[in-house]
Amino acid sequence: MAKALETEADIRNAAIGLLARREYSRAELWRKLSPRVEEATLLEQALDRLQEAGYQSDERFAEIFTRSRLSSGYGVQRVRQELRQKGIDAGLVVQALEAAEFDGSAQALDICRRRFGEQPPDSPKEYARRMRFLVNRGFSFDEAKKAINAAAEE
Repeated sequence: MAKALETEADIRNAAIGLLARREYSRAELWRKLSPRVEEATLLEQALDRLQEAGYQSDERFAEIFTRSRLSSGYGVQRVRQELRQKGIDAGLVVQALEAAEFDGSAQALDICRRRFGEQPPDSPKEYARRMRFLVNRGFSFDEAKKAINAAAEE
């Protein structure tokens, strides 16, 4: 088991070690560090100081995470859900998604072409499979439907 963190300096060093590898939301840092800290107030103070110093920022995390997931072929709905699971405030989620300037229809069409090619679905079962794939990736029903139909028409 990992070493217990007894002082604010220990907590800060452990958090900086995590943040050196990748960005974390405040809630993620809390979940990772809280089992190792006996006093919750000490952890809160350390996380507050990290935010004040600029080492940790939920805004920065949301922006980076959003850009990464959208460029990886996921839709807005999926990214919104994942950000909420990571403890990001709803206002920051909206702000990050607006800043991303994402065209869901074009992205869904691109994903559909790469995954299924230019062939139209040959059965209702295949159409449903493609629809499920795109909706599970976070695209809206309308975006998925347009993408499948547009890929089949070309």
